[in-house]
Amino acid sequence: MRIATWNINSARARQARLIEWLDLAQPDVLCLQETKLDDETFAETFDEDLFRRGYRYAHHGDGRWNGVALLSRAGLDDVARGFADDPGFPDPEPRAIAATCGGIRIWSLYVPNGRAPDDPHYAYKLRWLAALRDTVAEVAEHQPAIALGDFNIAPTDADVWDPADFVGATHVTEPERAALRELTDVGLIDVLRARWPDEAVYTYWDYRALCFPKNMGMRIDLTLASADVAKRVAAVYVDRAARKGTGTSDHAPVIVDLDTAPDGDIGPMVPPPSARSSSGRGSGQRDRAAATMRRKAASPPATDD
Repeated sequence: MRIATWNINSARARQARLIEWLDLAQPDVLCLQETKLDDETFAETFDEDLFRRGYRYAHHGDGRWNGVALLSRAGLDDVARGFADDPGFPDPEPRAIAATCGGIRIWSLYVPNGRAPDDPHYAYKLRWLAALRDTVAEVAEHQPAIALGDFNIAPTDADVWDPADFVGATHVTEPERAALRELTDVGLIDVLRARWPDEAVYTYWDYRALCFPKNMGMRIDLTLASADVAKRVAAVYVDRAARKGTGTSDHAPVIVDLDTAPDGDIGPMVPPPSARSSSGRGSGQRDRAAATMRRKAASPPATDD
């Protein structure tokens, strides 16, 4: 069973890329974030393409900058949009959707950005994560579970290209990381890091300053599985090929293969970055890249929140 997650950064804008990727990667379940569509428009845009490929789907969106979806060829039962005690900002937002697919409870999650540590949105992010923890903990106690999506948190300094350039920014603060650890404390396992403990792995690269070819990125798209799912992982990796070219999302998909690995135990990033991407960083390059990467933590709500 192949499960994947992808912050698509506007499903309509990436429609052709998404359908092409589905045909290439053949996921059994795909979690999407930041669709930026309401439910009706998502159905109008994707219903025929997904039906032809054997996917059922559930979407949760209001047409603004959020929106999450689940696409499944492994069943789609007991769909739940949002979760209990969602704190809202001020009202609950379309950031979470869950369903049971192939006997596994699967969440597609788009965690609030936080904007800045002194912003009310940051406090909202922490409250939202606490409510998510309670929901996941209750379910994972009784059935296999996996939470996937854009968490807008780099779990450790090893998950950003240069920790010094993120001091004081969101996505790397201790309260955010502590909130994320509370999810692992209730039994979820970061299966990509478990498989690749010492590798530089990123899932997001800013569009500007050639951050992608220079591999100046962050790992903020996570796959957190209960132990009974984690022990089934045969391969887990970032599909960098989907980030290449024009008209792409600024995130790459993360793929988790359970039980069998159709493409082998490959990774952690496929294809790997070129050797030049991690060398030759002059101070001017570093300053420009750092400024653009900080945009992820301080971007305007209308584009990435």
